[in-house]
Amino acid sequence: MVRESDRLVRTDVPHSARIWNYWLGGQDFYEVDRIAGESGESVFPEIGTMARQSRRFLIRAVRYLAAEAGIRQFLDVGTGLPTMQNTHEVAQGIAPESKIVYVDNDPLVLAHARALLINTTDEGVTALVESDFHDPEQIVQEARNILNFNKPIAVLFMGVLGHARTWDDVIRVTAVLQDAIPSGSYFAMYEGTTEDQRLVRLSDYYAKTGAVPYYVRSVDQIREVFQNLELVEPGVVPVNQWHPDASEPDEKPSAAWGGVGRKL
Repeated sequence: MVRESDRLVRTDVPHSARIWNYWLGGQDFYEVDRIAGESGESVFPEIGTMARQSRRFLIRAVRYLAAEAGIRQFLDVGTGLPTMQNTHEVAQGIAPESKIVYVDNDPLVLAHARALLINTTDEGVTALVESDFHDPEQIVQEARNILNFNKPIAVLFMGVLGHARTWDDVIRVTAVLQDAIPSGSYFAMYEGTTEDQRLVRLSDYYAKTGAVPYYVRSVDQIREVFQNLELVEPGVVPVNQWHPDASEPDEKPSAAWGGVGRKL
């Protein structure tokens, strides 16, 4: 049986994680990704800003979960290419004993993650699980080898559910993960939304590049994912309006919306 990580890394077609890395201002992309990224910017010029706003949301959410909610276990599904202040770095910087499990099945992401997503403390655990987010049962099974599912866990879906094939898949996947974690756990996510029609057009363009399609969601759909959770204030909002740092730029509301919810 061929593992997902054994698949050939294609450099002749655009790659979703590499395009996102380009929009973030990173360096882990090829010419084909740069061309796709620049073309995307012509459709939605603020995509780079949205990417950076989304990354800062992840950092602030993990910081909140570790420092204020007291979470010491994190399940980061669809982690993408390692970049600035990854989940384990933020969490272990606050609580060195934190355990972080990253989940992805993309061969390029896995290669980078195995090299870069390593413990920053002696007390903590940083692990990588190879699994497709469409298979939440396998994710839970693999994560149980590392995380204690009798204690609170924070599940993170940061910009990955747009790659779900259908909205029913989103509801199914998130329901399985939310059911698996105990009371006192948290669920955090963000996605690009239909609030800006230019992002909708970018999604249509993106699907034609050869990269894995990304489907923007309505704000009501994102709220639906949190329907059985207690939302942390201010609820589901543009990502740059969720617990913003005073040092962050004053920008117009992001087209990406997200939130953090607690399981009662």
